[in-house]
Amino acid sequence: MADSKEKLFSDFPAVSTEQWMEKITADLKGADFEKKLVWRTNEGFKVKPFYRQEDLEGLKTTEGLPGEFPYVRGTKKNDNTWFVRQEIKVECPKEANAKALDILNKGVDSLGFYVKKKDLSPEYIETLLNDICAECIELNFSTCQGHTVELAKLLVAYFQKKEYDLTKLQGSVNYDPMGKMMVKGKDLSNFITTAKELVEVLAPLPKFRCICVNAIELNNAGSYISQELGYALAWGNEYLSKLVEAGVPAALVAKKIKFNFGISSNYFLEIAKFRAARMLWADIVKEYHPQCNCQPECPNKAEDGTCFCACKMVAHAETSTFNLTLFDAHVNLLRTQTEAMSAALAGVNSITVTPFDKTYETPDDFSERIARNQQLLLKEECHFNKVVDPAAGSYFIENLTISIATQAWELFLKVEDEGGMLEAVKAGKVQEAINASNKARHDSVSKRKEILLGTNQYPNFNEKAGEKQPIEAKCCCGGGAHTCEKDVDTLVFDRAASEFEALRLETEASGKRPKAFMLTIGNLAMRQARAQFSCNFLACAGYEVIDNLGFPTVEAGVEAAMKAGADIVVICSSDDEYAEYAIPAFKALDGRAIFIVAGAPACMEELKAAGIENFIHVRVNVLDTLKEYNAKLGIK
Repeated sequence: MADSKEKLFSDFPAVSTEQWMEKITADLKGADFEKKLVWRTNEGFKVKPFYRQEDLEGLKTTEGLPGEFPYVRGTKKNDNTWFVRQEIKVECPKEANAKALDILNKGVDSLGFYVKKKDLSPEYIETLLNDICAECIELNFSTCQGHTVELAKLLVAYFQKKEYDLTKLQGSVNYDPMGKMMVKGKDLSNFITTAKELVEVLAPLPKFRCICVNAIELNNAGSYISQELGYALAWGNEYLSKLVEAGVPAALVAKKIKFNFGISSNYFLEIAKFRAARMLWADIVKEYHPQCNCQPECPNKAEDGTCFCACKMVAHAETSTFNLTLFDAHVNLLRTQTEAMSAALAGVNSITVTPFDKTYETPDDFSERIARNQQLLLKEECHFNKVVDPAAGSYFIENLTISIATQAWELFLKVEDEGGMLEAVKAGKVQEAINASNKARHDSVSKRKEILLGTNQYPNFNEKAGEKQPIEAKCCCGGGAHTCEKDVDTLVFDRAASEFEALRLETEASGKRPKAFMLTIGNLAMRQARAQFSCNFLACAGYEVIDNLGFPTVEAGVEAAMKAGADIVVICSSDDEYAEYAIPAFKALDGRAIFIVAGAPACMEELKAAGIENFIHVRVNVLDTLKEYNAKLGIK
């Protein structure tokens, strides 16, 4: 049987790229190949419609093996396992401990504790970690940046008291002053003393990281993939260079840095991002010639003594909040599932799946369970943890890896040439660039160039928000008497759906739900298609849409619309028939409702001359148009 299968493949003649292009060109019937089929990404590079083996020639990504420098194929050799992480905001250490023990029995093997600075004490840590076997799981901690060293000392003392094997403990303490600067606007640029002390305090725990690059913040702020990666590399290099200058060995510093990335819904680009990240970071660390600080020394070294283990990137991945939505919120489950898939396939060290309801309420037991199970499905049923670098050899992904790496590297070099990441953050250059991307992506969402199902496309016609309101970010220090005066510019965290949600909430809060009536007439296929388009368009503002099978005359349609109490009447027909139907319908309506033509017919100027102002089609700005209609309807 095997022999027959081999012969089967050899029976087919080879098809060259030129032959494929000839066929594609013929099928395009004169259309421009570049414009029609070549996709230009937000990152600035082009993606071809097909790739072949010849596209792998000369690519650096195909040279190495899993677990080998430069780690493009992952830092793991034998499997692709990752930590399933869940975050716990600690209000009461005893309650947080009970929750931790509970979820550890439900598949979680990584915990993220957010602890308040005022509560820190040995007793607090003992209560929080009671009955938790620290050697069996990954433990991650976050607190106020100014109290991170205190937290680290308490943890080391606790682990020593419990007589743990410190070499086996895995986890992190989240110290990221530059990240906090971009999020909160506080000038924390004098961080080197604290960072050095933190590294020294946690030196006895070789697998515990403490200098964090929270690039997740860039992702949540709407950055493009190449921006997140390029700035993350400059970010990590800033910490590395500053600490080396302060006298800390390069190997020790590198082994204390942890990258926390976001995951967008761009499935294949995200796989490529993590592969590129490991490769580029390995190359950066190598330039510092880190010398092995392990006892005994590990064999993973270059001829000049450079420790390749220090070049390994430890990357945590968290699903983004930028594309989460308040309306049709269960679609968030689809987004986070594909995001988790891309991170898992890319070989990250740990993953946090954001609960689907985080945008409008504190996640409850149900949403947290679903978030956990999304990862467990990938592990236990899909066996994503069994295959190392399953993307290897993919013509498409290998090329994406190089393309993203190239773009990110250019940004990295630009930041370095301008004085490094810290100077860029202090000057607000990073924040400005990311905020510009946020604005550009909002513009794309408003024009439906970027689709959010359930929000700007295919909304649930009958859904109401009810008591659901978007949760705004709050000061990490608790607010109250605390003032949030900004020393540096900050990132903008407006989600992609925020403007559409505000519009729809505005409609709902008005107490009046406008009715949009489809006056369908003429060509059957065109009137149905345009009615469907118009219903989806207007329902994005929370309007009640009334579709119809068709009317014999425009007068009959207008009469039915008035009987239904329509606030908006949309005529849906073919371009050719609008010249016949649109003006009579407009006159019959006589200003009793907003009149809209679905489409951009050739006779548009003639219709405008007759007084028709409103046209909806694929090229209009959906958000701005709906805002205009709300204003006309008196909804504010």
